[in-house]
Amino acid sequence: MPKVHVRKGDTVLVITGKDAGKKGKVISVEPAQSRVIVEGVNIVKRHRKATPQMPQGGIVEKEAPIHSSNVMLYCSKCNKPTRIKKKILDNGNKERVCKHCGETLS
Repeated sequence: MPKVHVRKGDTVLVITGKDAGKKGKVISVEPAQSRVIVEGVNIVKRHRKATPQMPQGGIVEKEAPIHSSNVMLYCSKCNKPTRIKKKILDNGNKERVCKHCGETLS
């Protein structure tokens, strides 16, 4: 399965496409397709039939997946999109670190 450089809960910046420049939180990650769903980005309209849960039906707006190569992780400390580097801790675990400022990313 291909690796994706972002995780659920990360803040990302969209770097290309119709939503370029928008920031949002990653809602879910689909590693098999290399796609992510970002809050408030790539909004699509879906026509829904009336159901018992939604008796009115109508047009529903929701986020659609975008390719993971179109987003960059956003560092909240230096307020820039960044790549990450891995830092190995004393106990052998790895953590993700901002390339610009060295801040640990959750």
